[in-house]
Amino acid sequence: MRRVALVLAAGLAALLAGAAGLALWARQDLARPRAYPAPVEIVVERGETARAVLERLAARGVIGSPRLARLYLGRVLGGAPIHAGEYRFEPPTSTLQVLDRLVRGAVATHAVTVVEGLTLDETVAALAAAGFGDRARLRAEFAHPARVADLDPAATDLEGYLFPDTYRFPRGISEDAIADALVANFRARYEREVRPLVARGDERPVRELVILASLVEKEARLESERPLVAGVYANRLRRGIGLYADPTLIYGLKLEGRWDGDLRRRDLASDSPWNTYRTLGLPPGPICSPGSASLAAAARPADVPYLYFVSRNDGSHVFAETLAEHNRNVDLWQRRYFRARRPDGAPPSR
Repeated sequence: MRRVALVLAAGLAALLAGAAGLALWARQDLARPRAYPAPVEIVVERGETARAVLERLAARGVIGSPRLARLYLGRVLGGAPIHAGEYRFEPPTSTLQVLDRLVRGAVATHAVTVVEGLTLDETVAALAAAGFGDRARLRAEFAHPARVADLDPAATDLEGYLFPDTYRFPRGISEDAIADALVANFRARYEREVRPLVARGDERPVRELVILASLVEKEARLESERPLVAGVYANRLRRGIGLYADPTLIYGLKLEGRWDGDLRRRDLASDSPWNTYRTLGLPPGPICSPGSASLAAAARPADVPYLYFVSRNDGSHVFAETLAEHNRNVDLWQRRYFRARRPDGAPPSR
């Protein structure tokens, strides 16, 4: 009897040792980084089983035993579901790291840049062309002003609040999530970079500041000139002088579907509310998405005496205090400049 007991004890010890060894091997195998030749991209479809996904990953060398991975997923992770989406795995990765990403839904993201100065509709077109969202659904989401109602109660859509920046989105992201991301970025950047610049006692409504910034964005290319352009507009607004801003008129023509790249005399005489040649004050709303530099310039315009500016046709401007000085600049940098470059010697049409 004693001998039987010893044999059983020895057998049990061997079994336990084997089990411990097996468990140690399993842990080591799951934690071992695997160096496959190149990054692997897979798409996990909705409703696809964990077994199918893990077998695909094992076949491409990203994980070791799919059965062991499935056992860990079920026993240790409590059968946590694998999230659908696009994944990119770069070597080396361990099975534990792969499972962690699948369970967290850490899907691959792709960069898309919304550049400064785009209108709402141009932003829609850029995002859709890059494969992020459907045009009609994006346009519908961007038409809802509720996302900025606390900042701008007069907003009729999200024009001016779709912050220009580089974003990283997963494929298949919803249009409402895109709208949320762009507006959330505007809020964060405005609070961090713009609001501290507003002078005490000059706390203008956010809407006014964004409208002014959108004009600056369209007029100024050089970083150093943005505060100067903002200063000119601030001076004209303060004195009740029309802004005479071509970009506002162009925006109105775009809204009407009539912009063909050329402003004409009849456009300058139109009754459009966007025609700042005839309507005093700021235009009815923002005309594009201003970036941080233009928002900062609008928050703190340069303290300058200028009331006018005209383009030098190289991205820079000439500024003037008086109309006579401005007219000389216009003659030099517009009439003479373009006349010298036209084969017939005629000035550009308006």
